[in-house]
Amino acid sequence: MTNQRLEPGAETVHWGWFDATLDPVLTVDSGDTVTIATVSGGPEVLPAPSFDIPDALKAVHAHVPQRLPGHMCTGPVAVRGARAGDVLQVDIRSIELHYDWGYTYVQPLKGALPDDFEERRLFHVPLDREKGIGRTPWGMDIPLAPFFGVMAVAPPPAWGRISTLPPRRNGGNLDNKELVAGTTLYLPIHVDGARFSVGDGHGAQGDGEVCVTAIETGLIGTFDLTVRQDLNLVWPLAETPGHMITMAFDPDLDTAAQIALRQMIDLIVARAGIDRYEAFALCSLVGDLRVTQVVNGNKGIHMMLEKRYLEKP
Repeated sequence: MTNQRLEPGAETVHWGWFDATLDPVLTVDSGDTVTIATVSGGPEVLPAPSFDIPDALKAVHAHVPQRLPGHMCTGPVAVRGARAGDVLQVDIRSIELHYDWGYTYVQPLKGALPDDFEERRLFHVPLDREKGIGRTPWGMDIPLAPFFGVMAVAPPPAWGRISTLPPRRNGGNLDNKELVAGTTLYLPIHVDGARFSVGDGHGAQGDGEVCVTAIETGLIGTFDLTVRQDLNLVWPLAETPGHMITMAFDPDLDTAAQIALRQMIDLIVARAGIDRYEAFALCSLVGDLRVTQVVNGNKGIHMMLEKRYLEKP
């Protein structure tokens, strides 16, 4: 097992798109640790020069074309031995700030209220690493809970080149605020090598991400990447120290909720050994069905269940 580091730059960032044909920029063994730094933000969101703007972000602006609307992602990282049909286990060891600033904006035709706001407003948020807070321009302190909005493997080859904006079965723009350090994400693999990419750093975000942005910023994450051949997944799955989290994405929020709920029922039946009627009732009694986000084309739902309810009675 080794620990490698991948920096963002003109040769390691793809902007706005995923594609099964995108060549890896780093290859690791299953079980290896990799630290990946990310950048975020087009030229139009840069703050005043009093903030630190990384040279890597300037290089991306100058040399990396934005092929589709979407995010700056560092990668992909191939994992030796990964095959289509396997699962990539992503243990999130740590997440650190890469910037001393973040940004958010409100824009017409965007977000959960696309017709309510007539002008675009951009807000810059200074980030205090030591105190772990971001201070809004209107004077409020927001506790930071950094996570990556985008974590993905390569999509199925038949999908071709796709935008990073809608979350899909390969992961992508999950925008799930539960995916902080200490959490494990499981992604179904669609191409050999898995080809893991990460980006869309968030300093803080509420469930829903209703205006279409969180505190957008650059982050540095350390991950253990492990190939799992003993799991069979169709949708991403996550695990915190205390909970299992099923996830689903669909243009219709009701459909996403049904998919996430059915996944949790399947998980309960498989692990706790009770039948589907009992599992459905259990979800109603102790499961939490939450809106992940409603602003990325495919809307997100995640369901959380304490792990103790997955033990056989």
